[in-house]
Amino acid sequence: MPQTPVTVFETIADLPDDAPVIVILKAGSQGFGERARALDTKTAGALSRACAAPGFSGKSGECLDIVAPHGLASRRVIVLGLGDPAALTSLSAARAGADLAAFLEKKGESAAVIAFDTVGSAAVSEEELACRLALGIRLKRYRFDLRNTRPGASSEAGWVIGLVGLPETARGAGLTRINAIADGVEFARTLVNLPPNILHPDSFLDHLAPLREAGIEIETLDEAELKRLGMNALLAVGSASMHPPRIVVLRYRGKNGSDAPLAFVGKGVCFDAGGLCIKTGPQMFDMKGDMAGAAAVAGLLLALARQGSKVDAVGVLGIAENMLSGKSYKSGDVITTLSGQTVEVFDTDCEGRMLLADCLYYTATRFKPSAIVDLATLTYSVMRGLGSIFAGLFSTDDTIASGMIAAGEAVGERFWRMPLDHAYDEGLQSPLADLRQHARNLEDGDAPYAAAFLRHFTDNRPWVHLDIAGKELSETDGPMARQGGVGFGVQMLERWVGAVEAGNQRIGEVGR
Repeated sequence: MPQTPVTVFETIADLPDDAPVIVILKAGSQGFGERARALDTKTAGALSRACAAPGFSGKSGECLDIVAPHGLASRRVIVLGLGDPAALTSLSAARAGADLAAFLEKKGESAAVIAFDTVGSAAVSEEELACRLALGIRLKRYRFDLRNTRPGASSEAGWVIGLVGLPETARGAGLTRINAIADGVEFARTLVNLPPNILHPDSFLDHLAPLREAGIEIETLDEAELKRLGMNALLAVGSASMHPPRIVVLRYRGKNGSDAPLAFVGKGVCFDAGGLCIKTGPQMFDMKGDMAGAAAVAGLLLALARQGSKVDAVGVLGIAENMLSGKSYKSGDVITTLSGQTVEVFDTDCEGRMLLADCLYYTATRFKPSAIVDLATLTYSVMRGLGSIFAGLFSTDDTIASGMIAAGEAVGERFWRMPLDHAYDEGLQSPLADLRQHARNLEDGDAPYAAAFLRHFTDNRPWVHLDIAGKELSETDGPMARQGGVGFGVQMLERWVGAVEAGNQRIGEVGR
């Protein structure tokens, strides 16, 4: 895999005299903290005078560059704005860290020391502030470039970031967790970024080595096993590809030893041409990202394993390519799913719900989880309905839904709850099968019909469906992500799982 430059965080007791770059924090109009005041004294007030300039306000993410300040051996001091202390959040801290990383890159710096001071009246703890700043730095440093894998290719140097005055609680578990989250997000991003001739059903397992190294058990169900089990919906989706479909099962066994794990199901369509209902060329170009749900599940489990989470979790990835050939499944076909329910195919480009139908039922009946969460780039309609701000969330459990929405708001992965009503079942009635795959009216909102369809395969387990269509790839650089794969969903789910682990999130009771 293309390697992102390594960022190493080192905890330091005191500011070194020879630090080439020192970063100090300033929260809005608030004065300097203790360490920054000491530096200001050494520079005869040069730092405070520079901050008083009209062009600097201390808003979140703003960087003031003070070059070669008199009285210090450093070549520059960077003042990083945090914004109004009362408005400081985990998300704003992470984004400020990302802005700092971008600023350091622009200046060609690869090493810096950050001096942490207590921020009076801050709305987040010192530990959270420090850790989220570090996370923002990590996420902004992500790179994907296949050219750096060629023999003789040069790669960017790693970074060493010294952390001075880091709260005791952040030095161990805090930084371990943040690095684990970054590892998971970066892993998911890379899976999405890989070209479809490199990442496909036959090669998918080869890219999961970091999971195995982290202690996650990996099991594969090949085409023969899928046929034996009766996963005809998944087999239909992958029938036209030269790379046969499969299921990858990931098991992370935390320290709780639970008999009812949390289950995460990911749509892993490595390339979606639409099947016989073929997409247009422009629609097809980004379809390597149609496996972003599976990538997010893999990234989540990596993040849990590397931080030593006590939660037991299983990931089920449905891996296929939706191609077209003489073996393609067809509109009008009636397919018997693993659950025994039959489905009349309406549109071969609605392959995600077919794949998930078998994966959800397999997960529900084999693992009997306390809750099931699926992630899928499923429908264009959720993109039309919610635009670029929110992803869609459908759930049979009100409390879980609320917890996930809150977790998403905290990390900047925003979800909007969508209707999951039995009235939508009427549009899925078929004269030939138990279910139609798609409502008859193409202009009717497809996202809730797709969710209503999937609910029939959850075995009445508490269930959340996350329609993340449009969130898998970004055409431009974002606050904490480069152009390309985003790794959307990993941070939200990691935070939600943390709430479950801490006992702050109830699961297992159906809310509606």
